[in-house]
Amino acid sequence: MLRRTALALLAVAAAGPAFAQAYPTKPISLIVPFAAGGPTDVMARIVGERMSRELGQQMIIDNVAGAAGTIAMGKLARSAPDGYTIGIGHLGTNVVNGAIYKKLTYDLQNDLVPVALLPSNPLLVVTSNQIPAKDLKELVAYLKANADKVSGGTAGMGSGSHIGVLAFFAATGTNYQLVPYRGTGPAVQDLIANQIQIMIDQSSNSLPHIRAGKIKVYAVTAKQRNAAAPDIPTTAEAGFPGIEVAIWHGLWAPKGTPPEIIAKLNAAAVVALKDPEIRRKLEDLGQDIPTPEQMAPAAFTAFQKAEVAKWTPIIEKAGVKVE
Repeated sequence: MLRRTALALLAVAAAGPAFAQAYPTKPISLIVPFAAGGPTDVMARIVGERMSRELGQQMIIDNVAGAAGTIAMGKLARSAPDGYTIGIGHLGTNVVNGAIYKKLTYDLQNDLVPVALLPSNPLLVVTSNQIPAKDLKELVAYLKANADKVSGGTAGMGSGSHIGVLAFFAATGTNYQLVPYRGTGPAVQDLIANQIQIMIDQSSNSLPHIRAGKIKVYAVTAKQRNAAAPDIPTTAEAGFPGIEVAIWHGLWAPKGTPPEIIAKLNAAAVVALKDPEIRRKLEDLGQDIPTPEQMAPAAFTAFQKAEVAKWTPIIEKAGVKVE
């Protein structure tokens, strides 16, 4: 019996490299933690389509929205570690949620394996066209005078838009009602319709609507102006230093996914972000593209750990948590 077991284990071990070498032989599911049309979904579709061509298999988008990405990341953590289910997330879903949600059924750093760091983009302070303020100082004054009449959209507690709001509140001394959505895609549609009045939104989500004149923009949460929209001042230039937030994205796989498969997925992501057409699309949305060295699994792992160390005390100080 022991001999048969040992032989079986040896057979599995021998098959491992061959399996990884043949991978992928069928479509790959890419879990997206927010609704279709939002910035994370757009990133997944742009990068995923190019990765599909490189890997020779279709990457199927699986939108699993709700609870600021915790439902999606839980599904990813429970998936088979065979490379056929991976997930996209960002600063909120894979760093901040660990500090906010005290009863997660998975560990963000131990149950998910970093595959590749993806582009990042700053946030924009945007409002509906019905808000009369002409600049950020006027907007802050308006919010303070009309706090009971203003509501702002987020993609849920711990989302990138929620992180931006916390930084905005702290720097401006404002406070207004927050309305959680299943993603910032649906939220910005309500902003256009003036169902909500303000968002601290990812530039990739808001820029197309700003360019179309559907919403108003006041500032970008970055040290420098964004090359895709150089006419938008930074929050510091607009009179409120200290609001510097960028939402980076990344790819993860379930714990136990073979290193050879992680390497293949990472290589496909690197090729995707080197593609001039893909770079143009992302840069036009205000995205900053990482270098191949920054995208490497080891470098991404270290970066995620550093972000956890940075943001956890900030979230705890703000007293934001879900029991």
